[in-house]
Amino acid sequence: MAEDKSRLSDYDIVCSCLRGNKDDFAILVDRYKNLVFSVISRMTNNPDEYADLAQEVFLKVYKNLDKYRPEYHFSTWIIRVTTNHIIDVRRRRKIESVSLDDTEMPIASGKSAEEEYIHSEKMQELSRLINSLPEIYRLPIALYHQHDMSYQEIADSLNLSMSKVKNRIFRGRRLLKEMLEDMKERS
Repeated sequence: MAEDKSRLSDYDIVCSCLRGNKDDFAILVDRYKNLVFSVISRMTNNPDEYADLAQEVFLKVYKNLDKYRPEYHFSTWIIRVTTNHIIDVRRRRKIESVSLDDTEMPIASGKSAEEEYIHSEKMQELSRLINSLPEIYRLPIALYHQHDMSYQEIADSLNLSMSKVKNRIFRGRRLLKEMLEDMKERS
């Protein structure tokens, strides 16, 4: 009977891949594809490139599995690889990053259709506001609030000090608050 490898730790799968079980890499791709796409979408402005960039990231991850260190979460490491790859691509192409795409939010149960619509509109507006933040605030806020990463994990994956991460999340939240207040005043 075949072993259920989906229950193995990330490090166990990395070790298996390094021993020559190349098919096991698909487990890591399946676990982290949404996270990689999320980081890519927050750093680039061309949705048509997301799949190609993700493929390049996973190829880079595969080629560098021997550099992964188990004292770090694999998610932290893959975010750093993704971020560095996008920065490299942007340097080569000399393009500026723009905003996030609208994030789909699951429909909460127990709400009327009107309440769901209002909630959906508010979430789209919030996503639009997050998209308009400067990149230095946008990515840390997304990693913290949408991916439930700790300050330390964000610091490790973005190669920033803990104080910079805290500062950027604080300032990003303050900018969001100011934008929301401006919207209320205009309404």
